[in-house]
Amino acid sequence: MALFTTAVSAEQDLNTYLQSTNHVTLSLRFGLNIRASFKGLGSGLIIPGSVSGNGQVTPDGDPYNYDDGYNLTPSASPNPAFTTYWGYDSGAQLLGAPGAYTGVALSRTTATGLSAGQSGEDSKNAYPGFELSYNRDFGRKENWHDMHFGLEGAVNYMKISLNDSSASGATGNTTTYDFLFPFAVKIPPSLAAGSGITPGRPSLSVSPTGAPTLTTSSGSFLSQDQFNGDLLGFRLGPYVDFPMSEKWSLHLSGGLAIGLLDASEAWQQTLNIPSMGSLTASGQGSDFKMLWGYYVSLDVAYQFNKRWGVEGGVQYEDIGKYAHAFSGREVDLDLSRSLFVQVGVSYSF
Repeated sequence: MALFTTAVSAEQDLNTYLQSTNHVTLSLRFGLNIRASFKGLGSGLIIPGSVSGNGQVTPDGDPYNYDDGYNLTPSASPNPAFTTYWGYDSGAQLLGAPGAYTGVALSRTTATGLSAGQSGEDSKNAYPGFELSYNRDFGRKENWHDMHFGLEGAVNYMKISLNDSSASGATGNTTTYDFLFPFAVKIPPSLAAGSGITPGRPSLSVSPTGAPTLTTSSGSFLSQDQFNGDLLGFRLGPYVDFPMSEKWSLHLSGGLAIGLLDASEAWQQTLNIPSMGSLTASGQGSDFKMLWGYYVSLDVAYQFNKRWGVEGGVQYEDIGKYAHAFSGREVDLDLSRSLFVQVGVSYSF
């Protein structure tokens, strides 16, 4: 009789769990199949279509229009064919003999062999995170093998960290232009950098004279990226539970998925051409964006008693693709085919 009473009591405890209306689960989960690519190779370096001078500026704060100097025309220039707003980086750029210089040579370098875009897919890493879910049981269908149904809500967090480094060859094409003075002059070093219209400063022709000189040399290009994202996610949708035995059950859910992505990117690119040295460009930035889509989840649960149990399963989530330019460097993050493997502890009440 005592054994019968104990068995009945255990069955009643299990039925109490099966009829519980509140169910919370804390899970550890791992994100898979998350892909990223980085675009904008050479952005900020002296390549075709970019600003020359590798970031150097004149005494007035204007950017160089050549790699090793500048030749600019002020708006108030009395003679548009000549300017006193010019400067150079090295005395080796002066044309003519010392004390009787005839002009200044200014160069502009472009790099070829750099890809317009570069893919740094990172789909093999597993990104750890956690999730807290809550299930509210609305009822059950006894004629459907005691199936339970209700509404599920969850909040989760995952850290995404991507590091990418690539190297390739590059060719530097340096074009040198000659700009002449109206007459031979002796240039003191103090006049090597002009600021606006400088009284008494020698004028320099605005347009180059003669055919330019082209020099080609080979080099290398290195690009490095570090992307970090804090992804805070939310899920909401209906669920159904299918009891398979006294302690095992199958949990299926699906619905709306929302992701809040707090992203940051830092990049550095180095172009090394022997004829012009090493040129480096870098940038960084941050961005915040909301993404949304859907999810489908399948879990298997094992119940120790009417309160405690364990769950494990897989979740497919599509919240779209994220794209943003950080100082000219574009990051594309694909979260449209994410897979999450999760395992957790559940409590029913």
